[in-house]
Amino acid sequence: MEEQHVVEERHGDFERVLVVGTGALGVAFLPFWINWLGNSFPGMEQRYALTRSACRFVSRDAVAVLSGKEVFVDDWKEFSGVDVPHVSLAEWADLILVHPATLNFVSRFALGVADTPLMLALHSTRALVGVAPSLPPGAPANPVVQRHLAALRERPGVVLAPTIPARSASTGEVADGGSAPLNELYDLCVERRRSAGGERAS
Repeated sequence: MEEQHVVEERHGDFERVLVVGTGALGVAFLPFWINWLGNSFPGMEQRYALTRSACRFVSRDAVAVLSGKEVFVDDWKEFSGVDVPHVSLAEWADLILVHPATLNFVSRFALGVADTPLMLALHSTRALVGVAPSLPPGAPANPVVQRHLAALRERPGVVLAPTIPARSASTGEVADGGSAPLNELYDLCVERRRSAGGERAS
């Protein structure tokens, strides 16, 4: 009974979560995280979005079947002229988790680029946005990348997870830059919301 109470309490922090996968190799593990979210928070509403590059590493159909929801692909060509997907996503979510977030995605988000439906949603939402960067070897030491990460760290409403050591697929060497696990990103967002005195979304 005590364990059930803990799960319900954690679920109470967020009710509608949008998970965004970008074109880092780690997005191939998204099916695992779909199951984790569903098992950990059975009452939570979940939606999933993929960038076009993410679709190289994880199947849109697999994500749809596992989540039981239509998958949002971040491409204007996916929508008719009367659709306003960025508005519906921005208004629906009370938490957006970008996991993993490529260097390209991090840079565009930090600079305020708004050239796709998802980017427009991220810049327009009042939801808390958690970002777990997945950076190539050497990138964390680049001063431009450091400025982008610092800008996101300082932005209100954004939670930036620290990168972790990861093994390079090409060289086999271990270096900083891997994305933090989605459960850790989620917990960081819970901590931010509670420290800000946030209440459960209605």
